[in-house]
Amino acid sequence: MAGQLIIKQGKEKALLRKHPWVFTGAVAKIKGKPGLGDTVEVLDTRGNFLGRAAYSPHSQICGRIWTFDANEQVDFEFFKGRIERALRMRQAVLPEGTTGYRLIAGESDALPGITIDIYANWIVCQLLSAGAELQRGVIVEALRSVFPEHNVYERSDVDVRKKEGLEQVTGVLHGGSHGKNDVPEELVIEENGLKLYVDIVKGHKTGYYLDQRDARQAIKKYAKGKRVLNCFSYTGGFGLYAAAAGASFVRNLDMSQPSLDIAKRNLTLNGLDDVDVEHVQGDVFQLLREYLSEDKGGEKFDVIVLDPPKFVDSKASLTRACRGYKDINRLAAKLLNPGGILMTFSCSGLLSTELFQKVVADGVLDAGREMQIIDRTYQAADHPVSLPYPEGLYLKGLVVRLVG
Repeated sequence: MAGQLIIKQGKEKALLRKHPWVFTGAVAKIKGKPGLGDTVEVLDTRGNFLGRAAYSPHSQICGRIWTFDANEQVDFEFFKGRIERALRMRQAVLPEGTTGYRLIAGESDALPGITIDIYANWIVCQLLSAGAELQRGVIVEALRSVFPEHNVYERSDVDVRKKEGLEQVTGVLHGGSHGKNDVPEELVIEENGLKLYVDIVKGHKTGYYLDQRDARQAIKKYAKGKRVLNCFSYTGGFGLYAAAAGASFVRNLDMSQPSLDIAKRNLTLNGLDDVDVEHVQGDVFQLLREYLSEDKGGEKFDVIVLDPPKFVDSKASLTRACRGYKDINRLAAKLLNPGGILMTFSCSGLLSTELFQKVVADGVLDAGREMQIIDRTYQAADHPVSLPYPEGLYLKGLVVRLVG
């Protein structure tokens, strides 16, 4: 063992409740000279074992618990066992025929700082912590053992790695000759009976927003024969589901023209070219204001989806983010026909479910509308939340209906 973190008296309570983070302020002493990502023992002031953690000297979270079991070592068998367990749990909850899903959801799967998604025969990894970085080779070896027919690609190109003292990294970890050219430009996955193109090299996150699978399915209940506006559409997932459900008209809005191009091809892939679907590139906030203007004749919709990117990066940005959420929901509420449906989401983990509802309510109030919550959505079941780790719940959605 590279060293030990001695926890201040009274600060061990969270660890005894199996919360997987050790903050710098909870550490009384560091014994030994652990390096970046090294596995250290975590002990209380009496020397009692609390856990084994990955050490991260550059982060406020200086220890991420691998295991609370004193008899469990962090080695190949450890990672293989965690991956096999996660796979069994996904197989139990995924809809039949699903070929794109989250295999490892970080701390909630007892593998802190590790995100792993499956897209057909490709595994895409994000190694977000110093411990995950140090264990990269063992993680890949374990994945190859459990998924011998799969290729492995890394998308550790996220800003959070800077907080861990790490550079951004992408590339093939297993398969071909270890070059980007070996990765298909686009993979095809299946979910809920539909096919979707995914770009694991240049796409958002690891390639697609797998966490919204259930919410995409839910729009089918509201879209038949309706005019649907899909904001922040990315590659058109919600719009595709609405089209498949028999929507009379769908408009996808997004800043990225390449994403909209994929959205068009997703329609063709599913034999839905005959549905009236528009794809509009531009700033969603500006476009919604244009739709409300007299020049547009006060254009209205029956179903509006608001699935924006994360507005909250830190506690300091929470107030500004709330203004953004309020504004976008105010605009959408004004654009709804009587009895219309607004599906509105936040993927900002620092924005609580309660605060999100309040912000949406304030936006609707400012729009002069009255709305009722008729459903709530969260991240899909392959994105579980460990009970001692509430931070694992980040995606929340409200389905609200305009009264009238």
